[in-house]
Amino acid sequence: MSISAALVKQLRDMTGAGMMDCKAALAETGGDLEAAVDWLRKKGLSKADKKAGRTAAEGLIGIASDAKSAVVIEVNSETDFVARNDAFQELVRNVADVALGTDGSVQAVAAAAYPGSGKSVEDSIRDAVATIGENMALRRSAKLTVDKGVVATYVHSAVSDGLGKIGVLVAVETDGNADAAQAFGRQVAMHVAAINPLALTEAEVDPAAVAREKEIFSEQARQSGKSENIIEKMVEGRLRKYFEEVVLLKQAFVLNPDLTVEKALKEAEKEIGGPAKITGFVRFALGEGIERETSDFAAEVAAAVKK
Repeated sequence: MSISAALVKQLRDMTGAGMMDCKAALAETGGDLEAAVDWLRKKGLSKADKKAGRTAAEGLIGIASDAKSAVVIEVNSETDFVARNDAFQELVRNVADVALGTDGSVQAVAAAAYPGSGKSVEDSIRDAVATIGENMALRRSAKLTVDKGVVATYVHSAVSDGLGKIGVLVAVETDGNADAAQAFGRQVAMHVAAINPLALTEAEVDPAAVAREKEIFSEQARQSGKSENIIEKMVEGRLRKYFEEVVLLKQAFVLNPDLTVEKALKEAEKEIGGPAKITGFVRFALGEGIERETSDFAAEVAAAVKK
């Protein structure tokens, strides 16, 4: 039978699949739109399974918040081009909104209902792989909540509201003015985005990291030939400096380096109108920790020619 261009366009608009795939689907199903959608979906999911082995290190960080909590998620794609796609951005924004209603764990977010689809977030992302044509994955998610106060947010390199390359949450507990707490919390979130502290307090720094630094400092100090008691004091001084570099509250505040973040918080209490405490922070940078694939372009071309 003859498949009209209008019918092909209608199927393409419904599914987002390629023009030739739509034409083939209609030919296979005798022009039945609903059957053609199913045919494409099956074909798309088959392709999605193959795409799942490809490295997805691009994508977007998404943030959503309400009065007492906020969530940050990372959804990866293979290319930055897809991250600029309106459909992908809508997907990430919707997943962040869904995540806000969960405990923030990846498992809970993946299993939650995706709006308007009757499917889970995980299945909806899988469907998007078939439609958009790249491997995608919900990589991680985190949530901060306060009983009183605010959870401030900041998105760096934003491509749209709540979407970007770095996302930060900062929880500020206080009975004081919420707007003032929010303003200061956002400044701290900007600091976290720029400086990337390892922990909120000294006690929260990974003990293994501290032990490693102490061992290095000790060995360096011994090379000076000083006595053990002098070496011990030298190591204590180096560790103190180390904590000032990696602990958020000890770091020089990026907006006013004359103050530590801890002292800047004390100053901010004047505007907040009461005691305030930073109780936690989360920083997601897109693709951090993902081992990206490298390819031999010449070999790829040679392989393509042989096909």
